[in-house]
Amino acid sequence: MNDEQLLRYSRQILLPQIEYEGQEKLTQSHALIVGAGGLGSPVALYLASSGVGQLTICDFDAVDLTNLQRQVLHTTAAIGLNKALSAQKTLLALNPEITVNAVCKRATECELHDLVAKADVVLDCSDNFATRYLLNKLCVQLKKPLVSGAGLGFEGQVTVYDMRSATSPCYHCLFPDNGEDTDLRCATNGVFAPLVGMIGTTQAAEALKLLMNIGESLQGRLLLLDALAMEWRTIKLGKDPACSLCSI
Repeated sequence: MNDEQLLRYSRQILLPQIEYEGQEKLTQSHALIVGAGGLGSPVALYLASSGVGQLTICDFDAVDLTNLQRQVLHTTAAIGLNKALSAQKTLLALNPEITVNAVCKRATECELHDLVAKADVVLDCSDNFATRYLLNKLCVQLKKPLVSGAGLGFEGQVTVYDMRSATSPCYHCLFPDNGEDTDLRCATNGVFAPLVGMIGTTQAAEALKLLMNIGESLQGRLLLLDALAMEWRTIKLGKDPACSLCSI
């Protein structure tokens, strides 16, 4: 790290759990963020500001006026612009020391496989089950840690699936794919703006911990938030011995 980077990240380097060595790990790390919306916004902002050296952001959608209530990566001036490109512009203005790759189309399974393979951590900030199942499948195959978040209305959840551990469940263990399209999206259902900020920020914290190998991750625990009551609950998760993905 150069002198400017040492100054930029000084408050983080002062933490005894991180210090220079931890920050250096971040600067050499690569995070894949799928979705640059309500969850992806705080995830990307905090990973960028914390100094993760390379971010790849995937989103084929364009910024819409209705997004701005919660998708804080984007501004009114960005309406009509692809979200990955808008995110890239915002993040480089925040931290020009990092590299931000924008993937502006709906990636195929083969393309997403290559993106996951190159990443040190994957963050699922999508809003549909098809993407979640595909990311989970690829992370199981490639043994990449997956930080998963979701939020709708006043309720959100976040956990970590880390297939580098033999005891870790995967997304399919918790939500088996029955082939039904039961997506609930913000486009047709309301969402409390700070909710996705709280869940996304938690995802960012988990990703940073994984990259630096510090603390205890949410692997094996599902964190649930009721923002209306402002209550957090934790549910223990176990690996499904009958899971068709991770137990074969």
